[in-house]
Amino acid sequence: MRFDVLTIFPEMFLPSLRGGILGRAVKRGIVEVRLINIRDFARGTHRNTDDRLYGGGDGMVMKPGPIYRALQSVERVGDRSLTLLLSPQGQVLEQTASWELSGWDQLILICGRYEGVDERIRSVCIDRELSIGDYVLSGGELGAMVVMDAVCRLIPGSLGGERSSLEDSFEDGLLEYPQYTRPRLFQGEEVPPVLLSGDHEKIRFWRRTESLKRTLEKRPDLLKKAKLTPEDEFILAGLRDSC
Repeated sequence: MRFDVLTIFPEMFLPSLRGGILGRAVKRGIVEVRLINIRDFARGTHRNTDDRLYGGGDGMVMKPGPIYRALQSVERVGDRSLTLLLSPQGQVLEQTASWELSGWDQLILICGRYEGVDERIRSVCIDRELSIGDYVLSGGELGAMVVMDAVCRLIPGSLGGERSSLEDSFEDGLLEYPQYTRPRLFQGEEVPPVLLSGDHEKIRFWRRTESLKRTLEKRPDLLKKAKLTPEDEFILAGLRDSC
């Protein structure tokens, strides 16, 4: 997997490339990250990448020329390349989308700023718009980091345990069950006895029940799309009766 990031603030990405899952994946050669400074493709004495809006209004808009030239400079990886614009108007990133994106060989991420990018960049250059949530950030850089992290951890070899990503929250549409480690007693709270029992079936059933319970309490909307088994439906019926 290769990430090509078009931004006017490439330095924002450097800390994430020095550590964490993404940094380790880069060191292992599992993923490659290339940072392209859009300013390098701006023209004129001041290399401006933004200008005033046609029609008037507050703020500035990123000019199409520098973004287009920066995009043209990116070497495509075969025919499995996807160009994404980080935008509050885009599809909201969910785990299913992260899995789909992890199947591409190359993701080109364009980070907008100010009031956004010239509309002709959307219509001419973009395969898909992507959002990380229904709120507005100062630019697409943070969104691009989120996308890279969410996708990178799904690529084999990026995580320590090959099943780690399969047991995360949202993998089957539910929130993850509670996790515990040493010590057994902390601030008066003890590890649930079932986790110390050694009975793998009881532990599995407890974890599934807690996952369903948390989802029902905190994100009941997720249950409408979750992959529920007959056992899950039975557990949920009991949880709802006890409410």
